[in-house]
Amino acid sequence: MKPFCVWVRPLGDFCHVRIERIENVQWLLGQLSQSFVFRTFDPIRTLQQSSHCTIEIPCNPPLTQALLRRLLVAIPEVKLMREPA
Repeated sequence: MKPFCVWVRPLGDFCHVRIERIENVQWLLGQLSQSFVFRTFDPIRTLQQSSHCTIEIPCNPPLTQALLRRLLVAIPEVKLMREPA
């Protein structure tokens, strides 16, 4: 699998996760589901005129934003990106 970009932005009790290319979404969710702290996410939304998709993941104990970022960084195919300023 080719590496792909992922962005994480906190939104209160959720993390807004943007994923490059729709075909990577289900694969990434499969990788995250192997973690005992990852349980649910809101529906996948495709961004208009873009190859990116977004999901919202609850980020409250036990899954915090910091832990989600660590989980993503541990996946070799994921390039965790900073949100544009």
